Amino acid sequence: MEIYTRYIPREYLALKINYLRAKLSGLPKIRIADRKRYGKIEKRCLVGSHNYALNSSNGKRFCEAAAKKEDLESLLHRYEAEWEASFVGIVPQNIVPRSVPRMLNPNNPLLSVLMDKQFFDSLKNDANPYHREFKKVPYNGILYRSQAEAEIARFYAENGIPFKYEPEIYLDGMQKPYFPDFVMLIQEINSCKFHEHLGMLNSSDYLRDNKIKITNYLNAGLLPGHDLFFTYGNDNMAFSVDEIMPMLNSIIYNSLLSAPERRQKGE
Repeated sequence: MEIYTRYIPREYLALKINYLRAKLSGLPKIRIADRKRYGKIEKRCLVGSHNYALNSSNGKRFCEAAAKKEDLESLLHRYEAEWEASFVGIVPQNIVPRSVPRMLNPNNPLLSVLMDKQFFDSLKNDANPYHREFKKVPYNGILYRSQAEAEIARFYAENGIPFKYEPEIYLDGMQKPYFPDFVMLIQEINSCKFHEHLGMLNSSDYLRDNKIKITNYLNAGLLPGHDLFFTYGNDNMAFSVDEIMPMLNSIIYNSLLSAPERRQKGE
């Protein structure tokens, strides 16, 4: 049974479509076709007026690009079909993919870092060494602390959103590293977002610790609604992964709206 939603809100879906269209427009036109060489018919990789043997270095490189292009086209067709089924009119062109990473620890030159793809790639997955005995729910080779966390991981994986689980980060003013539940890379805007799932709302100690954690996030420049969002669940409050996509849509769109480039243009 699927545990994740296929529904993508309007702004995020438009961003994905425009992102894929831009990536595809930058790829060369490549096709595989039969060509006669030295009296024999063989398959060649055609790029503009050139053609290459499939087993040559250029041929392999362009064949990989052709396969990538095919995957991107398939994904674009899926998103365009979803747009036609869910929304009226053409995809808005003003929701443009661009790099808008925000800064972690902006007031500390020693720890200040752009939360972009390079930052994401530097993070080690599943780095939290504390209380690993409580990690008992498996998904895709990783043990999670709860069924909800495993469902969140599956949601991100099956929606094509790169993520790291409990990576090690450093926050301004803290002596020890922090291990956020999830850090995602939103590729369309080259920006990382944090997701904390609070699943022990009946515990006063747990709530106190997370109140302190939120304060430390704020001190490090992470703003709820822009860099960070929360989901919740306990015996009295059921958690559904369907909550995630609208929250992601909001923080992604907020990032685009509040980026300096927009303010400078007076948009």
